[in-house]
Amino acid sequence: MEIYVRGDNIEVTKAIQDYAKEKLNRINKYIGDSEKTRATVVASVKGHNQKIEVTIPLKNVILRAEETRDDLYAAIDVVVDKLERQIRKNKTKLQSKKMKDKLSKDFMFDAIEATDDDKEDGYKIVKRKTVEVKPMSEEEALLQMELLEHQFYIFKDAESSKISVVYKRKEGNYGIIESE
Repeated sequence: MEIYVRGDNIEVTKAIQDYAKEKLNRINKYIGDSEKTRATVVASVKGHNQKIEVTIPLKNVILRAEETRDDLYAAIDVVVDKLERQIRKNKTKLQSKKMKDKLSKDFMFDAIEATDDDKEDGYKIVKRKTVEVKPMSEEEALLQMELLEHQFYIFKDAESSKISVVYKRKEGNYGIIESE
């Protein structure tokens, strides 16, 4: 796996790069075509907190984890553990008949250890809702989301006619997801 490490408000030293690469190489055993896989690691600092974000785009899924700690090296350890846990926890879901054919090139299923969470049959949908998607501006969608006190809101962008989702981010700002 090719691992690209960059810093955001922090200089990434060779020691940080080497440590991140060494730890992320633990994930290689789970990834099918690891030579063609590129992991992006972003290290950032905000006050005393140091944050690590790892994104590994595979052909049909994206693995992503982030962690904020006082110690950058500890954050790297936790992020790698999170990624491994995601893969192990979802092993049976990834191996389901629907997904196995799609994901057979992404994952080495024999290398994924089973966990107690594997006893689940799959994801459980507990509610289904139909929404009317109205044309509106991003500002109107933000206002509507806030009025409903939701974390996200689906709307049709009046300018582009694309179905979009506005959502509230952890730090309190907003994001927009647009369909193609």
